Amino acid sequence: MFEKILIANRGEIACRVAQTCRRLGVRTVAVYSEADAQARHVQLCDEAWLVGPAPARESYLDAERILEVARRSGAEAIHPGYGFLSENPTFAHACEAAGITFIGPPAAAIDAMGSKSAAKALMAEAGVPLVPGYHGDNQDPEHLAEAAAEIGYPVLIKASAGGGGKGMRRVDRPEDFATELAAAKRESAASFGDEQVLVEKYLLQPRHIEVQVFADTAGNAVHLFERDCSVQRRHQKVVEEAPAPGMGEQRRREMGAAAVRAARAIGYVGAGTVEFIVHQDGSFYFMEMNTRLQVEHPVTEMITGEDLVEWQLRVAAGESLPRGQDQLAIHGHAFEARIYAEDPANDFLPATGLIHHLRTPEENPRVRIDTGVREGDEVSIHYDPMIAKLIVWDGDRPGALRRLRRALADYQVVGPTTNITFLQALTAHPAFSAAELDTAFIDRHHEALFPEPQAASDRVLALACLAEFLRIDAEAARRAAASADPYSPWHATSGWVLNDDNHHTLHFRDGDRDISVTAHYREGHYLLELPGGEIRARGQLDGNGDMRVDLGGVRLTATVVRDGATLTIICDGLTHELVCHDPLTVGMEDEVREGSLTAPMPGTVVSVLVTAGDQVSEGQALMVLEAMKMEYTIKAPADGVVEHIAFSAGEQVSEGAELLAIAANE
Repeated sequence: MFEKILIANRGEIACRVAQTCRRLGVRTVAVYSEADAQARHVQLCDEAWLVGPAPARESYLDAERILEVARRSGAEAIHPGYGFLSENPTFAHACEAAGITFIGPPAAAIDAMGSKSAAKALMAEAGVPLVPGYHGDNQDPEHLAEAAAEIGYPVLIKASAGGGGKGMRRVDRPEDFATELAAAKRESAASFGDEQVLVEKYLLQPRHIEVQVFADTAGNAVHLFERDCSVQRRHQKVVEEAPAPGMGEQRRREMGAAAVRAARAIGYVGAGTVEFIVHQDGSFYFMEMNTRLQVEHPVTEMITGEDLVEWQLRVAAGESLPRGQDQLAIHGHAFEARIYAEDPANDFLPATGLIHHLRTPEENPRVRIDTGVREGDEVSIHYDPMIAKLIVWDGDRPGALRRLRRALADYQVVGPTTNITFLQALTAHPAFSAAELDTAFIDRHHEALFPEPQAASDRVLALACLAEFLRIDAEAARRAAASADPYSPWHATSGWVLNDDNHHTLHFRDGDRDISVTAHYREGHYLLELPGGEIRARGQLDGNGDMRVDLGGVRLTATVVRDGATLTIICDGLTHELVCHDPLTVGMEDEVREGSLTAPMPGTVVSVLVTAGDQVSEGQALMVLEAMKMEYTIKAPADGVVEHIAFSAGEQVSEGAELLAIAANE
């Protein structure tokens, strides 16, 4: 076993690797960018080295700098995690040349699977069925368009060198092919340094099932069963589970054997994942092989009881696989939900911001949280917006699903917009409970998963009022303690008001609605005049900062977080935002100029596709933004003329910034 390794990554995977190393007595070296100087992975490792500025290209993707740190720190091996350099054969070769062990497959195996086109050819030789498509080297746009027409629409354009949904576009019509191809090539080049793509038939309502494989240097290879990763947005996984629902033993053996054959065909060593597209009838097709540990590996660990990072370290150190195929078995069922800083209601665009409040479910053998962030950390535009992975286990799928729903209800994040409410709706959906899964699940159930925002209930308003009064009480108590006369009635908040009766009115804005709540002070409680009627309310803060409240005889626990004028009310797994405001300022906010198009997220302008004075049509692409490894196309909302353009390619924009303006045709 190694004495010291360098972890060439950040976030939750760097923390995950560090924890296993600590258990095994292996010392760890972290690398970090200037933006990550105070990051959790830096604190968890035994030592940490700065490798460059915030942009990943200048830090975490600087292979030469990372190898230099490995040499200077005395690390014997490098664990690349996933993403960044994990599937870079040049980096694997460089590690070998430097005499440093790469904790991953041989460079030749990464090469073989790094090109999806070459991988398809190898799998065809190995007898693994393939989806119809074009996997050749001719990248001429006209040739690719002809191939797409021959395959038949809809088709899927995929980056040959990558994964994770980057450089992937579904195309339903021939007239959209050229635009989507250009976008896929740009995104592929930006993410993987290679713009080559392949084109495949887009299969409607398939399942996405992958098989975890492991191999050692002695030629042993096993599979650790399958994971269902069908529920996706933007071609990226949202919820994963193991084992796959409805998977019979015969099909499990067939897919497992095919995955092992794939690993053997390329002389694989270490952890890998063979991904399959599976028809509802059970037939399956090879999609790709990821030559690294997957984000969703914890669900496999939960059902097998194995630590896959430990397996990686042992195999990389030259040891044999810890277990043979007949020693591996499935126990129970596990889910993983990816908690992201993103806005599901706005096409899952990534979000940024400071995490003002973070409260997680209690971890135990059945609830696990893999995370790289803490309260007070900032989600920036430079890296993936994942906040955490929530993993749960139980004896069967219904039990694990109940546990997941409860854990999501207990997960609190205030600051950047997150997908927690969306995950709650998803996991509560009857079709998800019934395991009616496929890659179109979110689109098919869109109406149920994205309901219209609900107005604040009387309960939410009452909790907001109590939180404000408790805050005022606490401030008054602090003032009194610092005063020369702490018993002065001017410090009281019990309802004593000079020349007035004992009441107070609070004003809230709930979306576009203004609400006023009048509170009458009574001995030991408040009488609140709410839209639905009057209610007696009282509350107090506990040691954790939660409110213990009594609303008309109903006792509840709630959390209310104040950020400026915004109150985030969290109770019974539900979250609602209200703004305390002065009603005299209503209508005085800055207005966005009519006809302007604003940035839906902070990011960088990749390209500007029009010029001032151009006549444009509804739906036409105008500008492309990039943030957190994803592209977003700004399109014309109506026919019109471009009046002016505020940004050029390469410039950074903030969320809400005016990008360009269009004068609509009359």
